[in-house]
Amino acid sequence: METNNNFIILPSSIWEGVCRDIAEIKQQLQAPKIGEESNDWLNSEEVKRTLGISSKTWQTYRDERRIPFSQFGRKIYVKKSDLNAFMESNKIDKYHD
Repeated sequence: METNNNFIILPSSIWEGVCRDIAEIKQQLQAPKIGEESNDWLNSEEVKRTLGISSKTWQTYRDERRIPFSQFGRKIYVKKSDLNAFMESNKIDKYHD
């Protein structure tokens, strides 16, 4: 088996630039893409604002368990992905004849 031991010599400034570029590419690959589900949490105010609903309607949605939520004391949180799933499940497509 033949081994090829070629070496490339770079100035340290160029090597550091390559390392920064690789780190940036890695970060971009790991970041959520537009349209991807996210597991970030929203509080009640953000949910109501997103859905354009009142506090009473939000209470009804929770009572009926329409959207999964977590509660810590009096604080309520919803995963963005669960809110997106709720919105998708209630989406009304164009009317087709």
